[in-house]
Amino acid sequence: MPIATINPATGEILQTFESLTLPQLEEKIERTANTFRSYRHTSFAEREALMLRAAEILESDKSRLARLMTIEMGKPIKGAGQEIEKCALVCRYYAETAKRHLADQPVETNAGKSYVHFQPVGAVLAVMPWNFPFWQVFRFAAPALMAGNVGLLKHASNVPQCALAIEEIFQRAGFPDGAFQTLLIGSDLVESVINDRRVAAATLTGSEPAGRSVAGIAGNQIKKTVLELGGSDPFIVMPSAKMDEAVSTAVKARTINSGQSCIAAKRFIVSTDVYPEFERRFVEEMKALRVGDPLKESTDIGPLATEQILKDVESQVRTSVAAGAHILCGGKRLERVGNFYEPTVLANLTSDSPASCEEVFGPVAMLFRARTIDDAIGLANSTNFGLGAAAWTNDSQERSRFIEELEAGCVFINGMVASDPRLPFGGIKNSGYGRELGEFGIREFVNIKTVWINEQPTGEHDRTE
Repeated sequence: MPIATINPATGEILQTFESLTLPQLEEKIERTANTFRSYRHTSFAEREALMLRAAEILESDKSRLARLMTIEMGKPIKGAGQEIEKCALVCRYYAETAKRHLADQPVETNAGKSYVHFQPVGAVLAVMPWNFPFWQVFRFAAPALMAGNVGLLKHASNVPQCALAIEEIFQRAGFPDGAFQTLLIGSDLVESVINDRRVAAATLTGSEPAGRSVAGIAGNQIKKTVLELGGSDPFIVMPSAKMDEAVSTAVKARTINSGQSCIAAKRFIVSTDVYPEFERRFVEEMKALRVGDPLKESTDIGPLATEQILKDVESQVRTSVAAGAHILCGGKRLERVGNFYEPTVLANLTSDSPASCEEVFGPVAMLFRARTIDDAIGLANSTNFGLGAAAWTNDSQERSRFIEELEAGCVFINGMVASDPRLPFGGIKNSGYGRELGEFGIREFVNIKTVWINEQPTGEHDRTE
């Protein structure tokens, strides 16, 4: 895929970029390695000041950065602004908490003194996706840099200007040259970067095939990886749920970022007791969504990020309908310039249809009926993914069962699945491994070092007679 900005709302190629040459790539990796040698010894107070400055830049430049995001990958402008605000939030969170999260932890043993000590590991390669082009990067970069690591970013090829803007933010904040660099390279050069002895670890947010590839390459070099991959999140609605909140949240959960989110609710599993009402109201609200120019504040659904993503969604819906699914609304691309797809609701899906067992990256919702809570949990877990799950109930016993039995990295009760800087984020099964955010996220790329000291009394050192 060429490195280019192609406006998904118009199809216009706005700017193209040349991939780094091998000598240029070598120079950047060497600069990163050299920077780490000194940056690792900076104090938490020094890093805190730099990270807070990055947050200030994000907030002051929010309008410009949001517009850049919208033009490159089509995110509705209101959501783009909220994404920039969240990036500033994660910078402030780790600026304020990194020292506490990485403080030495005393442990009582038979030693005079023993404790756990946390140290940075070095350069970490981040292979990042286009769908949240700032947030995905900052939720890695903020903890990594606060821990004393340095970062190399291989961003998606359709958001090169976002990638360069992120590097510029850290430079303007005062981070040393080489602490965070963007690599404008194709996927064909990722393997060589991971294999480079100066790169200590890698993190990837993206598709399952990409995750398998990066994990395999890094594993061959015995290097740490964190993977956040796809999802097919269930959204369960039980009879005791508050229907108004459940329906409105369900629509938002399915269509955030025009449906292009790993943690977007995709499979709506509804108790038969309330299914007719939920279906009617959910379809009505999906039909009412405004699709159009993502630069307009009033737009709910913008274009899908690329022509290929649009084709994939078309194919998944078409194949599912051929297998017996019913279209309750939508079901086709819009007849207009740009990668626009109608908000769509499917029902009566077979378990092997693409919309049931694959991740659908667009504004397409799938409805399922569940007779009992056992049915609901069984349907929710009948997927290879395990990123997030939401359940709506006001029954305490049902709540306990959902918390214990839903196979996911996070479970939200009566709320929409979302990432939060204060809480760990990540999945299980084919949705990946490792965690970002919270105290667990900042400890993924550190050497968790055991220190054991046998303190001898002064003047009582062993001596040879």
